[in-house]
Amino acid sequence: MPYHIEPKLIIDGTLYTLLIFSVLTWTVILFKLWQFGKNSYYNRHFSQAFWDESNLAAAKALPVTIARGPQARVANKGFAWLDDSRKSSGKHLKYHGIPAELLEQALVAAMQHEARKMEGGLTLLASIGSTAPFVGLFGTVLGIMHAMHEITASGSTSLNVVAGPIGDALVATAIGIAVAVPAVLAYNFLLRNVKQHRAGLENFVAGFIHVATENDVQGKA
Repeated sequence: MPYHIEPKLIIDGTLYTLLIFSVLTWTVILFKLWQFGKNSYYNRHFSQAFWDESNLAAAKALPVTIARGPQARVANKGFAWLDDSRKSSGKHLKYHGIPAELLEQALVAAMQHEARKMEGGLTLLASIGSTAPFVGLFGTVLGIMHAMHEITASGSTSLNVVAGPIGDALVATAIGIAVAVPAVLAYNFLLRNVKQHRAGLENFVAGFIHVATENDVQGKA
């Protein structure tokens, strides 16, 4: 144990680490809330406009101000696949097979890409939520060890001598828990939102494939 290191240095180092964790946590939380709010707004307006159109050609021509958000990007992938498939006339292997199944693969790939974007940052929250208490505990343990060494060196066991250093060391554990709780709660809340958005995308993909199949994915979309 490096007794030459100042106890304040150890506790401060732990507290600064937890401060960084806290800043990262709230940055991710605020960004993800903004991201989910924006995506929900865009998806709601695009879905309503998309399904109100009479056919895919009209839906494809929706203005940019409406065709925004994850569902719009997935739809654009579907429109692009339909156009490329029609132009290729079977010249490329990636268009060989049952058209409906190939279209579904393209849409699912686009949906998975959108899902990964929505999941971004959740791993960081989970990591902070699980490690912050241990970081705080680490600072507390080292702080108490230094405090015990100082008390032993002073030769006094009075409450005034013992309480101060140990109390300061315990602050690190308390802050570690305070940092972890918002991270864990936010992770669970945001993960639920990811699942809801993913379910919405899955429903949209199923509907898109149904409409495209009815219009003959080989060229009538």
